[in-house]
Amino acid sequence: MKVVEIMKIAVVYDKEQNLKPLDDGEVLAIIDDEKKVVEQYENPGFQMSKEASMDAILSLGAEAVVVREKFLCPGSYAMSVGRLKYIPSKFTRLKEVLDNLEELKKSSSEELEPEMYAEDYEEM
Repeated sequence: MKVVEIMKIAVVYDKEQNLKPLDDGEVLAIIDDEKKVVEQYENPGFQMSKEASMDAILSLGAEAVVVREKFLCPGSYAMSVGRLKYIPSKFTRLKEVLDNLEELKKSSSEELEPEMYAEDYEEM
């Protein structure tokens, strides 16, 4: 069994605590697994850019970020690859992430499949 030593995990969500893409959630939180607290911050990239959110995540010292498909973009992924781990999640709410944190940490990876961060160009 792999031992996972991730202590600071970033997650972005809305006021109802639904997980959101980096530029679509008002709240940027750092789950501090060592202190067992969730530090909440205003997301500087909200309705602006995923890159601005990723910059804040990196500056807050996160070691990992919880992601679902389309939560990142090629730019935010390029900024963060090699600097933090990615935790793909099937969960959609903050409480579910907190309740399943140990299981989620085991699924962390250094890289993501391209479909996880690819832009959806069909909308253009």
